[in-house]
Amino acid sequence: MARPMQSYPGSCHCGAVKFEIETDFPELTMCDCSICRRKNALMVKVHESRFRLLAGEESLTEYQFHTQTARHYFCKVCGIYPFHRKRVTPDCLGVNVFCLADLDQAGIPVRQTVGAGMP
Repeated sequence: MARPMQSYPGSCHCGAVKFEIETDFPELTMCDCSICRRKNALMVKVHESRFRLLAGEESLTEYQFHTQTARHYFCKVCGIYPFHRKRVTPDCLGVNVFCLADLDQAGIPVRQTVGAGMP
């Protein structure tokens, strides 16, 4: 069951990148593509209208691979992955829930997504 729609602050490890999302956490996802397996992130999908970058745009670096569609962002200072622009739904971001302040993930369903098999 989804939670009430709320705002959640987030940041990278060093705090150079700060953002805020609004979500009701309908589910969390884990992807099996090559980069997601390696970064081991647990993500929530957030529409771009419910995402605000508050600080640190200059501290972000971008990585793209395969189709060059998804845009994975990392902090240049600490190396943490806070979010990416999704390939299949480019108007949405996958936000690393481990970068959200004080989030209790208990009770939020986790869905395994298939990224490795995407053409």
